[in-house]
Amino acid sequence: MLEIYNTLTRKKAPFKPIDPNNVRMYVCGMTVYDLCHLGHARVLVVFDVVNRYLRQVFGDDKVTYVRNITDIDDKIIARANENGEAFDVLTGRFIDEMNRDADALGVQRPDVEPRATMYMQQIIDMIRTLVDNGAAYAADNGDVYYAVSRFENYGALSGKQLDDLQSGARVDIDKAKRDPLDFALWKAAKPDEPSWDSPWGKGRPGWHIECSAMSTHCLGHHFDIHGGGMDLQFPHHENEIAQSEAATGEKFVNVWMHNGFVRIDDEKMSKSLGNFFTVREILARYAPEVVRYFVLSSHYRSPLNYSDVHLDQARAALEGFYTALRDLTPDLKADGGDYEARFTAAMDDDFNTAEALAILSELRHAINKEKNAGDTARANQLAGLMVRLGQLLGLVQDAPEAWLTAGAGEQAGDVDAAEVDAMIDARDAARAAKDWAEADRLRDALTEMGIVLEDGSGSTRWRRG
Repeated sequence: MLEIYNTLTRKKAPFKPIDPNNVRMYVCGMTVYDLCHLGHARVLVVFDVVNRYLRQVFGDDKVTYVRNITDIDDKIIARANENGEAFDVLTGRFIDEMNRDADALGVQRPDVEPRATMYMQQIIDMIRTLVDNGAAYAADNGDVYYAVSRFENYGALSGKQLDDLQSGARVDIDKAKRDPLDFALWKAAKPDEPSWDSPWGKGRPGWHIECSAMSTHCLGHHFDIHGGGMDLQFPHHENEIAQSEAATGEKFVNVWMHNGFVRIDDEKMSKSLGNFFTVREILARYAPEVVRYFVLSSHYRSPLNYSDVHLDQARAALEGFYTALRDLTPDLKADGGDYEARFTAAMDDDFNTAEALAILSELRHAINKEKNAGDTARANQLAGLMVRLGQLLGLVQDAPEAWLTAGAGEQAGDVDAAEVDAMIDARDAARAAKDWAEADRLRDALTEMGIVLEDGSGSTRWRRG
């Protein structure tokens, strides 16, 4: 049985959906004002695997995956003003860029992808409910604030105590607040900012209320899983719980999932430290599937340490998988036996992709053993199992020959496959003429280009190193 670690309860427990025929998951997606970075890639890939596996367990048509887009907030407005363009032009461009990166990483599109600006009426309706029931108040400056002290369980998700938060809070410079911990649900319009009409005047929503309105509209007041990065646990997700439950009178979410931080060479990823990488920069050096393997090589709740060494290890592992699959015809209906049972047990244990990859590595060794022994039928069965299990992780889905010769990253364009084939033909001719010096020269030139030659009986194949 699938068990998931719940941030709210701080323990693993069997996952029991509210309705097994309608498993519902919401994940906080991107705020679209710049290119996606490695932290975004981790969220995209981690919850893509969760989505894939839930569909495997419960059925493809019995899972609804919602991942939102924040297309209005302070950073978006600031960047649009800096660029001298309309905010929706900016967000539209970066939504396209986000989808380009997600598609490259093999991330399946969510079932629903709501944008905050398209849910303005739902946002206003929820704020009105909170004001009407006393959980929020309209301030004299046109803002509307949530009254944190009115929510008894505030801090349960993050483990923070309300008394400690209040005693440690600075006196807010905004005198409109009744309490420094209160947060904005609606912000009064300012010059040069987009705004919408509301009962409290023109303005725009605060960030936290956007997700509450979108998630409850798409999935209902009470749903199964809410996910996102660990940095969203407080205050964003804490505030979501408070405002959603105060508005609906129902439990908001059963299971909270948070993926760990990304570190660069054992330091926290940060623009100020100069160790901040976009997905686009990484994909210029490594194949998308290598990046995906790297993300899944650590448990999703653990820190993920980015380094060239770890990416190179991921590339080597994938090369091993695809080399094992080369020349085989995978039997996708073959019995999985012990390998599949242990793979399933790993994934059932809070989506332990690191252990699942270790089992795929064992399969690689087994495939090579059967190939060397000449048992092609058994090798095809094991290959089918590798492809089938790999699909749940979004891995080993390409044709082996294509991946090995052209799948090493966007830098693959630096090498012309036709040129490589011509050099190999010339080397073969030199060897046939016993011109060993020329054959060695061509081999060395290919090695310098990052090409690995595999000499077989009567032919030479190649792959990128």
